[in-house]
Amino acid sequence: MTAYILRRLLHMIPTLILISMVSFVVIQAPPGDMLTSRLAELAEQGELGSESAMQQIEALRERYGLNDPIYVQYFRWIGKIVFEGDFGQSFTYEMDVMQLLGERLGLTLTLTMTTLVFTWLVAIPIGIYSATKPYSMGDYGFTFIGFFGLATPNFLLALVIMFLQIALFEAESVGGLLSPEYIGAAWTWGKVGDLLAHIWVPVVVIGTGATASVIRIMRGNLMDVLGQQHIQTGRAKGLKETTVILKYGVRIAINPLVSRLGLELPSLLSGAVVTGIVLGLPTAGPIFLTALTSQDMFLAGAFLLLSATFLLIGNLLADIMLAWLDPRIRYE
Repeated sequence: MTAYILRRLLHMIPTLILISMVSFVVIQAPPGDMLTSRLAELAEQGELGSESAMQQIEALRERYGLNDPIYVQYFRWIGKIVFEGDFGQSFTYEMDVMQLLGERLGLTLTLTMTTLVFTWLVAIPIGIYSATKPYSMGDYGFTFIGFFGLATPNFLLALVIMFLQIALFEAESVGGLLSPEYIGAAWTWGKVGDLLAHIWVPVVVIGTGATASVIRIMRGNLMDVLGQQHIQTGRAKGLKETTVILKYGVRIAINPLVSRLGLELPSLLSGAVVTGIVLGLPTAGPIFLTALTSQDMFLAGAFLLLSATFLLIGNLLADIMLAWLDPRIRYE
């Protein structure tokens, strides 16, 4: 297993390099570059033709190396990341990329992991219930809720919850992850409590669709497993039904869910973009959208690299968990 993990870690390096190349090209594929928005601003102000404006634009082109061919820009960017740990300067926010992402990445990961835990804690028991009591009233009820969750857009659910908070509970602060008095303040137990009071809204909004999907997968997998011979053998030996279901049924039926666990991290990270905009969340999603629209290649490229890293690490952790859960699976 150790040799397998080391091989996977080494394979991540060329994979990330390839992803960085594709991301860098895709970001710059639309017409224009990072200075397009700045030129539009100067045109609106009537200063586009002035000598000082042109000097400013030319200085920015020289500073960010936009006059160089795209392959030269890429190698300069990836070289600084590999050898200096420097992801560049964000043109849109005029600050270091890692400093900008560092302020939001912690809250983004907190929201993502909390949503993942919420999804599994809610979906797995419901899926087990629906599989062990198929076609009952409870199963039909959870199926309806699941389809409702899949069909409801996240941004619409966010708007409905915000409206209910104001109309029914007369909440003073809706949206965001912190109350205004805690924004920018040092972390204290009061700030942690305020975060917990706000985070349930985006967790429910983002996790609703994923929860419904996991319920359906768990239900179908467990129903298939419960009809297999080793389940009948366990029952014939006189084992408790709970032991048969949890130890010999769920442990195998959950394998496909563990396999897709690696895909959940980046999908939750990217799926929170629209929700983050609607709820005004201080996460990395909204600034990623801004980076794409403004062609801020350093900021958008760093975000895509982080998403790819989460995907690769998530897949590795999922494979390790599979080997632990199912003794039939071994990686040599």
